[in-house]
Amino acid sequence: MSDTDGKKTLGIGGRGGQVKQSFSHGRTKNVVVEKKRKRVVVPKPGAAPAAPAGQGASGARPDPNRRPAGISDAEMERRLKALAAAKARETAEAEARAAEEAAREEERQRRREEAEAREREEREREAALRAKAEEDARAKAETEARAARKVDTPAPAEPAAPMSERARPTSAPDNRKAPRRGDDDRQSRAKPRDDAGGRRSGKLTLKDALAGDGGRQRSLAAMKRKQERARQKAMGGSASREKVVREVQLPETILVQELANRMAERAADVVKSLMKMGVMATMNQTIDADTAELVIDEFGHKVVRVSDADVEQVIEQVPDREEDLQPRPPIITIMGHVDHGKTSLLDAIRKTNVVSGEAGGITQHIGAYQVTTESGAVLSFLDTPGHAAFTSMRARGANVTDIVVLVVAADDSVMPQTVEAINHARAAQVPMIVAINKCDKPSADANKVRTELLQHEVVVEAMSGEVQDVEVSALTGKGLDTLLEAIALQAEILELKANPARAAMGAVIEAQLDVGRGPVATVLVQSGTLRRGDVFVVGEQWGKVRALVNDQGERVNEAGPSVPVEVLGLNGTPEAGDVLNVVENEAQAREIAEYRQQQARDKRAAAGAATTLEQLMAKAKADQDVAELPVLVKADVQGSAEAIVQALEKIGNEEVRVRVLHYGVGAITDTDVGLAEASGAPIIGFNVRANASARNSANQKGVELRYYSIIYDLVDDIKAAASGLLSAEVRETFIGYAEIREVFKVSNVGKVAGCLVTEGVARRSAGVRLLRDNVVIHEGTLKTLKRFKDEVKEVISGQECGMAFENYDDIRQGDVIEIFEREEVERALD
Repeated sequence: MSDTDGKKTLGIGGRGGQVKQSFSHGRTKNVVVEKKRKRVVVPKPGAAPAAPAGQGASGARPDPNRRPAGISDAEMERRLKALAAAKARETAEAEARAAEEAAREEERQRRREEAEAREREEREREAALRAKAEEDARAKAETEARAARKVDTPAPAEPAAPMSERARPTSAPDNRKAPRRGDDDRQSRAKPRDDAGGRRSGKLTLKDALAGDGGRQRSLAAMKRKQERARQKAMGGSASREKVVREVQLPETILVQELANRMAERAADVVKSLMKMGVMATMNQTIDADTAELVIDEFGHKVVRVSDADVEQVIEQVPDREEDLQPRPPIITIMGHVDHGKTSLLDAIRKTNVVSGEAGGITQHIGAYQVTTESGAVLSFLDTPGHAAFTSMRARGANVTDIVVLVVAADDSVMPQTVEAINHARAAQVPMIVAINKCDKPSADANKVRTELLQHEVVVEAMSGEVQDVEVSALTGKGLDTLLEAIALQAEILELKANPARAAMGAVIEAQLDVGRGPVATVLVQSGTLRRGDVFVVGEQWGKVRALVNDQGERVNEAGPSVPVEVLGLNGTPEAGDVLNVVENEAQAREIAEYRQQQARDKRAAAGAATTLEQLMAKAKADQDVAELPVLVKADVQGSAEAIVQALEKIGNEEVRVRVLHYGVGAITDTDVGLAEASGAPIIGFNVRANASARNSANQKGVELRYYSIIYDLVDDIKAAASGLLSAEVRETFIGYAEIREVFKVSNVGKVAGCLVTEGVARRSAGVRLLRDNVVIHEGTLKTLKRFKDEVKEVISGQECGMAFENYDDIRQGDVIEIFEREEVERALD
């Protein structure tokens, strides 16, 4: 196979030539190139010329010789029609573009003419101003010349010539010289920068650079700014722009670059100003508000101080106008001691049976209901627990209520939680109605209840006081109508009103994490109307109302003032007692929630951090002597979890305490099991269960799961477990005394005391103390106890024996041996 592969070699005959190639280091090479001839397509002899574009659709049938193979006549006609339509469309578009271009050209011409007219007017105005200035200068010159002549020639002068003739020779001569021909030639040949300091034109040659004409030139941006100033000056505008004074929002800390952006100033200028103040900061560093305020004042702007808490200004409450207020139903809270019949009384009013579904027969959740009486009045009831652990629930119920109904059992009288309910009602400054329940029992004594209420400064109407009291029976229905009348009378006196047309605001009564519905909050609307689709923020959480469910389990579209509803659509479970506020959009809600979360994190970090090293060491030393019982708590609702945590934190003393590692609402998950395994803590489930995955994980990792439905049992078991961490109490029991009569030295044993048991009994396993002159000099155990030559377990009073101490030989005649026994007694928490 040859190098040419059968191809012809290149030649230079007529269509080519030689080209000289240059390489590095001065090398060159001549090569031969050949131009290729253009390919010319010659049509076939029998081909017909192409038909015009307009005849494609209306002409005769196309020539079958020009048609591609496999194309029918109909298909050919369709293609020709499409081609004609495309050409017609292109023609129309070209005409439209030409019309638009003509219109744009007319607009440009009109603007150009307007600009020329303005420039012409400006030139005329400037010419008029220059003429006026020249006329003023000429008049001034004439005045000065006339004064000079009067001073030089005091004699009478000839008649004055006309002013125009006098002024002509006194005018300033024209000192401008005619340009010489050589100067014109040099100016035409040179390419210097223009007289106004413009940009150099043409290339920079070596000669120009050596002559000094090739210095640094003005940038295009500088030229544009110069042209803009010239144009503004020609238009009559001011050459220097007036400084814009801005209101700069200033937070607690701000970046230097951000400060410059808010002032619309150069960052370099701001850094320079800071350096003048002695602050060395770059544009990416943070400065405090006081320093930034000095910088803003120096640049001539106004300072508007803001803080991070300003994000909550959107939810500030504006007082309602009197004409917007409308009557609303009263909110009544049922309070009292445990097992005094609060829920039974509410069931009798509502004609329901909630008690039958409660674990242990006690209320452990706060419930919200709405009742319509026979007279048509609507009442909103809150049922609070009576157990001592649910203090926070009762406090929340008292804070959101209008009227408190204090239920006292006639057979049990005033109890501790009754007194607590009275204090909550006084703290909330709400009126109180006393309902004396269980009056149908034989042991009921209503007068005893009224008398004991006097000790707590509650004077009922039967005792000539102002507090209404009603004797009722939830079992027989006695006095229920009277109780409802008393509530209606009290509500009428209060004149309760609210504005339903404003953005809704309410209080979270209870919150839980439902498996199918997600986070659910029971909200009592206090003002405004809560509707589906509203965006709200509640505590550290936010959400959008996805559904509203009333106390009957029915879905509603809106809830007005004093209406309790379940709200679905939260992004997390809020805390019980948080306030719900409706905002305009999701961005505001998210911003407020993030700010509150950051505040809560900062607060927790500040509370957990030790201020000094001494305090940290003191805390570590104090915790070293305290035994801890770590637990994890999961409950069905937020209020129950809060009550359980408060009850567990009260368990313990200076030696042992219960530490709640984590508490929350919802089912027990794998995350809870992992945390419990790492800390060696049991998991307490209150009315919740672990899912299948969490159960398997707990079995594998050996994590204890405990389920409870009654808070009594939970608190008792945790108290018993904490009591097991207490060190046992050691008690000493004296069982006998022995007197040393003689001391013997025995080989391989040491000193042996010959003793007489004077009181009680001496045992081999007991502890002993050696007393010398009634002073304890040794405490230990016996190494041997012998009666004659035999080793015995004990020796009774009045008998002699031999004793030897373990690891101690300093015994003397006349010493007394005290014999005692120790026993450990388990302690329990109170």
